[in-house]
Amino acid sequence: MAAWVVERPGPAGSGPLRKVRRDRPQPGPGELLIDVRACGVCRTDLHLAEGDLQPHRPRCTPGHEVVGRVAEAGAGAESQGFAVGDRVGVAWLAGTCGQCRYCRRGDENLCPHSRYTGWDLDGGYADYTVADARFAYRLPDDDRPDEELAPLLCAGIIGYRALRRAELPPGGRLGIYGFGASAHLTAQLAIAQGATVHVLTRAEEAQRLALDLGAASARGAYDAPPEPLDAAILFAPVGDLVPVALAALDRGGTLSVAGIHLSDIPVLRYEDHLFQERTLRSVTANTRDDGRAYLAEAARLRPRVQVQRYPMSRADQALADLAADRVNGVAVLMTD
Repeated sequence: MAAWVVERPGPAGSGPLRKVRRDRPQPGPGELLIDVRACGVCRTDLHLAEGDLQPHRPRCTPGHEVVGRVAEAGAGAESQGFAVGDRVGVAWLAGTCGQCRYCRRGDENLCPHSRYTGWDLDGGYADYTVADARFAYRLPDDDRPDEELAPLLCAGIIGYRALRRAELPPGGRLGIYGFGASAHLTAQLAIAQGATVHVLTRAEEAQRLALDLGAASARGAYDAPPEPLDAAILFAPVGDLVPVALAALDRGGTLSVAGIHLSDIPVLRYEDHLFQERTLRSVTANTRDDGRAYLAEAARLRPRVQVQRYPMSRADQALADLAADRVNGVAVLMTD
């Protein structure tokens, strides 16, 4: 089968991905072999390819927004309710120990033994991938195309958790910094829940998309929003925006930082950025409960997913376009 691997981490334009031929993997006990139909291109894939994230294994295949069909089920996988031919989704969280204090208290996203698709295990930039059936998601076999479901599996789920971590009050004012794959899905969820959303992002095309999706305003990333914010989410991996977003919060507001990687944060002034009970919070991965809850919300709301399609054979170009801000919405690889 064809697969892409991170050969040598470096700038996306330098070709850190390499296309290779591999044997088709075999599912072990409790695992699913998945015939990949679509795989979203996430900024985390870019961080891995460019070396911002330390590789967990050599020549790993990226991709953790995978939609496909079950091609084969390993022994015991049927106990999770999957059968050959089922439409299935594979997300970032690939496994946890289930025994540590974090797993036992429901915070499996903090498990120190957690594993991740496309980082610890080969992901979806390939014709086939293997996943633990306990961490796969059943997807509806309806009219929604595979490429529109794929971004829900990370961009959507992480945005959902980031919104929860931001503790936006009902009918509150939410600021969104950066407006890519996750942000454009999260904005729709927040608006559907009754929030007023203000988008702060540098790209004019992204600003236009934000307004088209129902944002109350769209301005430059370093501009002040038109009113104080009850909560904010930082999706752009730019540490310089942390004090900007904190300063835009009203009293008691919370800034939730959604990325797995962030450039250095400048010095914060207590009086300007944190006083009056402003809160700064990080977001770490997600739990399976987050995934199930968000996918149920998405099935009800059917958010508009702004997709830029690429054939799987052009995964390297998709990653380079993401690095250069040439993707408006979310890039999705389609199997050739």
